[in-house]
Formats: sequence, structure tokens, C-alpha cells
Amino acid sequence: MNHLHRYASTRFGRLPKTFSELSDLRREVPWWNQVLDPGSPTLTKWNYIILCTCLVALFLDPLYFFLPVIGAPGCMQIDLGLGIFVTFFRTVADLFFFIHITIKFRTAFVAPSSRVFGRGELVMDRKAIAIRYLKSSFIIDLAAALPLPQIVIWFIIPASKSATAAHANHTLSFIVLLQYIPRFLIMFPINRRIIKTTGVVAKTAWSGAAYNLVLYTLASHVLGASWYVLSIQRQYECWRIECSKEMNSTHSPSCSPYFLDCNTVGKSARNAWLKKTNVIINCDALNDDDKDFQFGMFSDAFSNNVASSDFPDKYFYCLWWGLKNLCSYGQSIMTSTLSSETLFCIIICICGLVFFSHLIGNMQGYLQSTTARLEEWRIRRRDTEEWMRHRQLPPDLQDRVRRFVNYQWTATRGVDEEAILKSLPLDLRRQIQRHLCLALVRRVPFFAQMDDQLLDAICERLVSSLNTNDMFLVREGDPVQEMLFIIRGKVESSTTNGGRTGFYNSITLGPGDFCGEELLTWALIPHSDSIINLPLSTRTVKSITEVEAFALRAWDLRYVAKQFKRLHSKKLQHAFRYYSHQWRTWGACFIQAAWRRYKRKKLAIELAKQEQLYDDMYDMDDGAGAEYEDGDASSSDQANHAQHLGITILASKFAKNTRKGAKKTVSRINQDDSILKMPKMFKPVEPDFSAL
Repeated sequence: MNHLHRYASTRFGRLPKTFSELSDLRREVPWWNQVLDPGSPTLTKWNYIILCTCLVALFLDPLYFFLPVIGAPGCMQIDLGLGIFVTFFRTVADLFFFIHITIKFRTAFVAPSSRVFGRGELVMDRKAIAIRYLKSSFIIDLAAALPLPQIVIWFIIPASKSATAAHANHTLSFIVLLQYIPRFLIMFPINRRIIKTTGVVAKTAWSGAAYNLVLYTLASHVLGASWYVLSIQRQYECWRIECSKEMNSTHSPSCSPYFLDCNTVGKSARNAWLKKTNVIINCDALNDDDKDFQFGMFSDAFSNNVASSDFPDKYFYCLWWGLKNLCSYGQSIMTSTLSSETLFCIIICICGLVFFSHLIGNMQGYLQSTTARLEEWRIRRRDTEEWMRHRQLPPDLQDRVRRFVNYQWTATRGVDEEAILKSLPLDLRRQIQRHLCLALVRRVPFFAQMDDQLLDAICERLVSSLNTNDMFLVREGDPVQEMLFIIRGKVESSTTNGGRTGFYNSITLGPGDFCGEELLTWALIPHSDSIINLPLSTRTVKSITEVEAFALRAWDLRYVAKQFKRLHSKKLQHAFRYYSHQWRTWGACFIQAAWRRYKRKKLAIELAKQEQLYDDMYDMDDGAGAEYEDGDASSSDQANHAQHLGITILASKFAKNTRKGAKKTVSRINQDDSILKMPKMFKPVEPDFSAL
């Protein structure tokens, strides 16, 4: 038993079988002795890395086909600069493949017998892991990781006696094609492992389309490189055939196969042969007179001087050739009658059909996923239009429906947020609701007075509410279904105090305001009748602009009010009274009524004082008249009484007129007050914050 198993047995008394136990064990075991979880984020990232490495390796290997070049007339050589470049990067890719093999020896697997329910039990025994890996895909992974082309081009070919460019080209092409198969095959299990862990290879639609386009371009790259190396071999085959015709005693100087290698350029024997040979003329692809040798589909490589061009020009031309013929299924290729060439064209046609269908199908699937919601919305909008025409709705009502549908699409993009949240676990749902709603809820001044626990309970039950302009959110006298907390937009809240004549109050609510506060009183009533009967709205709420709000439904508010008794605090009570527009309306009406009562009382007091003054003057008038009738006064006093008598009579008449005028004035004021009297605005029912 190795170190990991001994430690696991000491820690757990057995080998860990769950992912949590494996994670705990990995935190305490050194990294070189750890067994990896196949579903861990680290291994998922490594799978993406090795997938990219496979794509790079599949791109690098065909570059070996570009090593043979036409170095001089009638000879071929190897491009050493390109060979060093490709060898370096391929060696780096091979190191990643060897690391991948090492990681697979340390990756746990799920026992097949434990997959009845859940994720199953992990097998952590490194011996069992190694045996399972050796029996499954170790041979393919090892064949893909071996640096065979590097060994061949830098060690085997230089050590051979016949180390010509043609020999190197044939050997290297065979090795690359042979190793290309396992390198291509290891992509499939990596791709399946990524899909099993994350669900998709590409997380976005555009990245998925780009991934499929890269695969299609890679196929064009392989096809263009293969066409190039076959063109070089076709040219060399022509040279070899023509050279064999000059290998006799009648031709002087005689042709040698070594002359076809550029290592002999500059030697006297080759220079003498080059002056008199017909090999170059007979193997010219532009020469239409000689029909003995057919270049067929490879003639473009020499008529356009592709074989002797620089590497960038050569590469992009071959890539274009492969992409063009892969898209057109090889329809533009002019082939010869050779069976090998015809077979190659058949392969191009089949591969073009398969790869192009795969590309179009996958890209269409990825791109359609980005427009699926839009297409659903278009279908729903078309059905709505047909339904409105069928029901013959008025044009103004149809316009309102269209505005709401468009606004709902703009705000939500067709996503049912409530359904998504309901499918998540409770803790995740709480965290998401807190992230979405808490900052907006705190903008409501009434909620700003609450603690975090109460706000979390409210945020958990808030739902989104969208309304276009000129929509009635609630009408006066209708049951109140929910409290609305405005986030964006403006609404008009008006009341007629139950439809009384001569009364109308209107205010504008904006972000941070709320309506439907009758529900809070209803939610705190402990009687059983409140469970059935919802409160009636005292105001009519109509949207002025497009409104986004959060709605707290009646039963959710009642639940929060019952569960959290901190709602009875004086601080929340004062905050509710201060920010409630119903309370503000009652306060304004109360102040107006009190002011009217004060003015009426003050006027009555002033009139009463004037009436008392006139009554006193009238009493004085009656006493003076009695003394005058008795005749007991002296003659000197009679003259004075006669003078005062006239004044008293006039004052008495003035008092009578004044009294009559005061009575008429008071009656008129009372009559006017009865006509202009403001309807009594009853104080709204105060929430019972203590009855919990």
C-alpha cells in the first residue's frame, strides 16, 4: 500500500469513497501523491488545455509536409529553418501529451457498479487506476506523445547511407501520417470528458461557432499540405523517370539519382549533366507538347511556382487550395487518369461533404441558440396580433398590448426569471434575490429603516413587475393584491375619498415610493376574517411612464409580518406614517379642517362680543325712557334727558339693525359653510404594530 493509501486508511479507517472526503484528503496530502477528482475545476481546466494542445499538434504535424522544396533546377532539398521551427514547437506539444499521460495515471474514476444513483463512488487505488488506464487508452496516448518525426528527421535519416531529400520526404511523410491518426483520436475522449463535466465545449454560441470553424480550417490546412507534398513527389517521380532514360552508355554524361538532390549542386559532374540533359524540359508542367507524363491536379503547384516560393506564400496558397476544394467538394479539380490521383480526389469529395455538413450544422445550431428567444418572441407576437384581430379589439387597446409586449421583451429578453429562480436551491435563490433586490429595496425610505434579516425575508419574496404608460395598477375600491415599490418610472396616485362630490386629491410617485400600503394594515390584523377578505384600495394608481417595480404579494407580506415581530417597533411605525401618501393626504385634510374650524370659531367670538356690546347699550336706553315718563327729575335735568333721549333712540335703532345684520351674516356664513364644507377625511386605519 502506497503513502496515499496508508494516510487515507489512518484518516478515515478506509479508502475515501465520496468527493468531499477526497477533497479533504487532497488538502493534506502532498501534491505528488494526490489522486485527482475527475470533476474538479483543476482537471476541467487541464482538459481544455490539452484540447487546445491537440489542435495545435494537429496543425503542426502537416507543416512537415512543407519541408521539401525545389532548391534549384532539377533538384530537391529540405528546408532546415522550417524544420527547426516545427521541431521545437512539436516537442513542446509532446511534453504536454506526456504530462497528460502522467495525470491520467493519477485521476480517480467512478466505479461502474456504483452509478445506480448520484455521482457514484470514486476508486482511489492507484494500482486499480493504472490497470484500468493501461487496458483502455494508454496505447493511443503513448503513440500520440512519442516524438517520432523529430527522431526520424534529426537522427535516423542523417545516419542512413542514402540520406537524400527524396528519401527523407517519403520517410517523414509516412511517419507523420501514421502518428496523425492517434493524435486525432485522443480528441474524442477529451471532448466527451469536457461535455460530461461542464455540459458543453464552448460556453457561448459565438465561441462554439468559432470552434467549429477552426476545425474546418484545420481540415483545409491538412488537405492543402497533403496536396503540396504529393505535388513535390509527383515532380520528383517525373525527374526519376526521365533520369532513368539517360542512365545508359549512349548518353554522355549519364544521369545519376544523386543529381536530383541539391547537395550535388555545384559539382562538375552535375554541371556537365545539367547542360545536356532533357529532364528539366520534359518535366515542365507548362510544356503541353510532352504528354508522356501527366501532372494532373498537381500542375498548379508548378505553373504558379508554388514549390519554389517562400514559406508564407506557399502556405497560404495551399491553405486556399484546400479550403476551395473542400467547400466545392473537389468539383474544380482537373485530374489525370492515374488511380492514385483519382482516389485522392474521391477522398477530397467525401471529406468536403462530411466536413462542410458538420460545419454548417454545428454553426447553425450554435447561432440559432442566440436567436432562439427572439424567434419565440416573434412567434408569440404574431399569435398575439392574430388573436387581437380575431377578437376585434379596439385600435387603442391593441396599441397598448403591443407596447407592453415590446417593453416586456426589452426588459427581460424573453427570460422567465421567476421560473429560473424557482428551479434553484433555497440558499442560491436567497443569495441571487439579495444581489438583485437589496440595493434597490434600500432605496425605498421605508425599507431603509429595517435590519438585514427582515430585508432578506422581503427580498426573497419580491417579484418583478413591469408596466407601460397609461396602465391602471390598481383602482379605488378594488381589492389590493400587492404592494408595489417603484424602482424606475412615475405613477399618479389619486383619490376621491370614496367617490364624494367636490373632493379630489392627486400626487405623483417616483423611484423610492410605494403604493398599496393598505396591505400592511391588513397583514397585521390578527382576526381570521382578514385571511379571506383583502383590503380595498383607497386610491387609484395609474402609470405615467414605463414603470419597473418590485411587487410584494399579499400573502407573502402577511407571512413576513407574522414571522418577524420587529415590525411593531416605533421607528418603523413612524417611518410608515411619514412615507405613506395615504397618511400624508389625511394629514393635509386634517390641517385644512382644523384651520376652517379655527376661523369659524374666531368669527363667532367676535360677533358675540359685538352683540353683547349692543345689548348693554339697549338696556341703558330702556332705563332712560322710564325716568322720563315718571317726571320726578328737575326741569334742568329734563333738558339734558331730552337731548340724551334722541341719542339713545338712534343708538337703539342702530343696535337693532346691527343685531339683524349680524344674524343675517352668521346665517349666511353657516349657509356658505354648509355649501362649501369639505367632506370629512377620516384618519386611515392605523396599523396595529403591537398586535402580533
